[in-house]
Amino acid sequence: MPAHEGPRPAAAYDAVIVGGGHNGLVAAAYLARAGRSVLVLERLGHTGGAAVSTRPFAGVDARLSRYSYLVSLLPAKIVRDLGLDFRVRTRTISSYTPVERDGRPTGLLVGGGERRTREAFTRLTGGERDYTAWRRFYGMTGRVARNVFPTLTEPLPSREELRARVDDEEAWRTLFEEPVGVAVEREFSDDLVRGVVLTDALIGTFADAHDPSLKQNRCFLYHVIGGGTGDWNVPVGGMGALTDALADTARAAGAVLATGHEVRGIDTDGRTAEVRYRTADTEGTVTARHVLVNASPQHLAALTGDARPEPAEGAQLKVNMLLTRLPRLRDTSVDPREAFSGTFHIAEGYEQLATAHAEAASGVLPTAPPSEIYCHSLTDPTILAPDLVARGHHTLTLFGLHTPARLFAADNDAVREELLKSTLAQLDAHLAEPIAGCLATDADGRPCIEARTPLDLEHDLGLPGGNIFHRDLSWPHTQEGTGRWGVETGHANVLLCGAGAVRGGGVSGVPGHNAAMAVLEER
Repeated sequence: MPAHEGPRPAAAYDAVIVGGGHNGLVAAAYLARAGRSVLVLERLGHTGGAAVSTRPFAGVDARLSRYSYLVSLLPAKIVRDLGLDFRVRTRTISSYTPVERDGRPTGLLVGGGERRTREAFTRLTGGERDYTAWRRFYGMTGRVARNVFPTLTEPLPSREELRARVDDEEAWRTLFEEPVGVAVEREFSDDLVRGVVLTDALIGTFADAHDPSLKQNRCFLYHVIGGGTGDWNVPVGGMGALTDALADTARAAGAVLATGHEVRGIDTDGRTAEVRYRTADTEGTVTARHVLVNASPQHLAALTGDARPEPAEGAQLKVNMLLTRLPRLRDTSVDPREAFSGTFHIAEGYEQLATAHAEAASGVLPTAPPSEIYCHSLTDPTILAPDLVARGHHTLTLFGLHTPARLFAADNDAVREELLKSTLAQLDAHLAEPIAGCLATDADGRPCIEARTPLDLEHDLGLPGGNIFHRDLSWPHTQEGTGRWGVETGHANVLLCGAGAVRGGGVSGVPGHNAAMAVLEER
């Protein structure tokens, strides 16, 4: 996470990039390696945006992925093209979902081999019907992933072109035309299995399974096509390892990375643009042939003076923890080291998710807040100092659902504390010991736990309404107003290369790649 201002910007560049998040760094690296002069202007004192690693607990050498935390949508093509020194590790366990049935703690463990997964389904559901449906359903999404994922770094296909690439009418109807809840209820009978499937449609997306807008379908699609497999992998060294590698590559190719530089406005005639910025002690202007904005559509409109798009709203709780040990589970048939190495689902049965959404939509916090957890250090212990590893310490990352920003508006601090307490209570219900008793303490004796609401993300990172995707995710095909690459704006030489671009969202680098391609293919 480089934290220096770098050389003073020159007067003119081929491309100025507003924002040094991972997409802006991808664009900078591509353009600089192609011989263009590139300036990145970043408001914060470091690059990386939401894809950073930090040591959030005083005096504790644990480097956590503070915001973004897993990698799926980053194409191997980008890593190869840019020669990035960056690796991911796969998780052998996909997920574990605890539940109490007939007064007995049990759960569903997915992963560890086909035989173990089949047996887990049979134990939970009493038969193989849902396991067979699971194999069929995810066989379908796997075929879609292999056909659709490669298109993300190509010019936008039309809807009919993408439909032809999918080449499966049932899959097209299931994912692109009818609410995903229809397929979930048709294919699966067990409430817990249905909930596990639905969660991929709700990450950072406040929606019901049957929302007619299909924004839950778009979220689901991006969560099952990553890498052409749908796998979610662990970044070795934490998420900051990716953005550090990108910054190093861009800088080595000649790009200038200027942190502590806040862009205040963009004036353009479609051929040349002037970008106004300020630092702690000065103001300046730089001209550019192209401006690439690695920020939200709302922020882009504010910079250019255009009409602002509809407000965005985030709907998640992010919690980071450092433990002295993994907690014991009430379900003694599962090793905590396996349960927490994949995605550990809490209060995410199908009906629980529907209830939580309905409560939040009515203006109150969910009674049983749904969330999912994973332990980075089980797969990649390099984020912890050797002495912490030797003593058995581990990280836990929790991502809560169905907590829209509007619920925090009256008193963010008080509501955050209330939600954190009730979220951890849902976790404790499946543990043989309270999670609080497993928390490490920092140098000041405080528990190593921090929580971030949508309003906190808006404050920390400038995410509109705390929306991690900057706005509702889009279909990966042409729509009204989209250009050739999905990054074009109303100004010919101003491009949007942040998560709000078409095919944006998640740690993918796709908008950065596509904006760079749009620039490079111009004569």
